[in-house]
Amino acid sequence: MERVAELLVEEPEALRGRWLAEEPGAEKLYVELGCGKGRFTVETAAALSRTLYLAIERVPDAMILAMERARERGLKNVRFMDRDAVKLPECFAPGEIDRLYINFCDPWPKSRDAKLRLTAPGFLRLYADALKEGGQIHFKTDNTPLFDWSAEQMEAEGWALSELTHDLHGEGPVGVMTDYEAKFYAEGMSINRLVATKTAATKGTAAGPVPRLRGASLVDARGYEQSAKESEA
Repeated sequence: MERVAELLVEEPEALRGRWLAEEPGAEKLYVELGCGKGRFTVETAAALSRTLYLAIERVPDAMILAMERARERGLKNVRFMDRDAVKLPECFAPGEIDRLYINFCDPWPKSRDAKLRLTAPGFLRLYADALKEGGQIHFKTDNTPLFDWSAEQMEAEGWALSELTHDLHGEGPVGVMTDYEAKFYAEGMSINRLVATKTAATKGTAAGPVPRLRGASLVDARGYEQSAKESEA
């Protein structure tokens, strides 16, 4: 950690509303939720030199590997932070983020845990607050039931969906892959992707109570289908 300490933002709350002002030359602010070991983080940030790229990760060992990758590439536009997604309002002012990446998040397959999925309505409203109008969520997952469920939630919450596919790499590799994605692709697993754009109709936290999630059990990322009894356990 000492070798990469300069890449860690220890008090992101202090930069709320001032991220770009504190980063000379940066014109946009992109945030990645759950960067893992950083393959996607580093490759994406390297192609966006005028963008400040903030990678959020809760697993220390994975984050250190990601930080080491960024340091080895000599990237100056990447920062890392250890925060939960529910803390976004404390770290970012309304409309401060231009783009949000969510790659291969935990599907939380049990119905009772659906509210914990990073694409659940409660989280989508936090993202809507933090994103500019016209800002986007870029979402990828190998879990097709999670993907379809997420698309339904996004549409119901007023997001405009585009670039929706259930087989992103069907005709060959497309874009930057995460470590998980490269592994799944090598195993012949299909990757789902969509872009959700914030519009004037997108619901934020001011829209009131989020809808209750019932009967929301999923097949997990390895295709294991839980029984109804298990999903409600």
